[in-house]
Amino acid sequence: MLNASPIAEAVAAGRQAVSVDAAMLAKITDMAGDFAINLTIAVLIFAATLFAAKWASRASRNALSRVRGFRHDPTVLSFAVQVVRVVVVIIGMIAVLQRLGVQTTSIIAVLGAASLAVGLALQGTLSNVASGIMLLVLRPYRVGDVVDVGGMSGTVQRLDLFTTQLSNANNHKIVIPNSKVLSDPLTNLTGQQTRRIEINFGVGYGDDLNKARCVLADMAAAHEKVLDDPHPWTGVTGLLDSSVQVTLHAWVKVEDWWQTQADLMQGGKEALDAAGIEIPFPHQVAVPYGDEDVMPVVRVRTLEDGEHDVKVKTR
Repeated sequence: MLNASPIAEAVAAGRQAVSVDAAMLAKITDMAGDFAINLTIAVLIFAATLFAAKWASRASRNALSRVRGFRHDPTVLSFAVQVVRVVVVIIGMIAVLQRLGVQTTSIIAVLGAASLAVGLALQGTLSNVASGIMLLVLRPYRVGDVVDVGGMSGTVQRLDLFTTQLSNANNHKIVIPNSKVLSDPLTNLTGQQTRRIEINFGVGYGDDLNKARCVLADMAAAHEKVLDDPHPWTGVTGLLDSSVQVTLHAWVKVEDWWQTQADLMQGGKEALDAAGIEIPFPHQVAVPYGDEDVMPVVRVRTLEDGEHDVKVKTR
């Protein structure tokens, strides 16, 4: 009897330990099963969120395209569609976190506590978002306008939450942060319906300046793309070292500016040649020291021979 009591106690303790281990195993199994189910549902919610964001952006684009204020302004349209997509994704991610056991109040508390740190860490990014909103409000350009931002010129292709995308004449993609677009001087080259062409011509000091002005004005007025109002203007705008500068101003529609400028530059050269008005070339004069003879050196550039010097000896 004395030996039976310790054995009974050991058996009872073993049975109790086995029952505890079985309960823990059952509990762990239940927890793993619940987590697997929640994880599967969270993955499905995430996939549905991506699909819903794509569908919402497409639906919002179609809906806003029917509004007169958005129909002819792809800048605001693309920005609004992107905002809708981001909002749907944020809502979906909150639902995913809730399904994984993270409480909404905890999410709000964490976001509130981390807002200062995130704001400092993402100061540049958040400033780009704020600048993008300001660009939509101020409207200094639209998609399709040709702009110059900090020395970089191109056609506006897209305005995002963070960047503005340009495409230059060589079809290079230029990405500029919105904060830089808003802070740097911006020139909208196609923001108006008309644009002025300015070309400088050089004529000889011995030529008739009034005749040169009339020749250039008549040439510009005869071009079909040049507008009658304002009428083409010419005037003497500089007395240079080897020529008198005569400037031509002509107004054209924005879409005709590039080709018309090239046409007027060529036409002005041909019109001055036909009128016998010289377009002088730059020349240099060598001045000797002491009692040496003066030997003016005229630098001549020709199409056939290239550039060579002609020395004229004078006494």
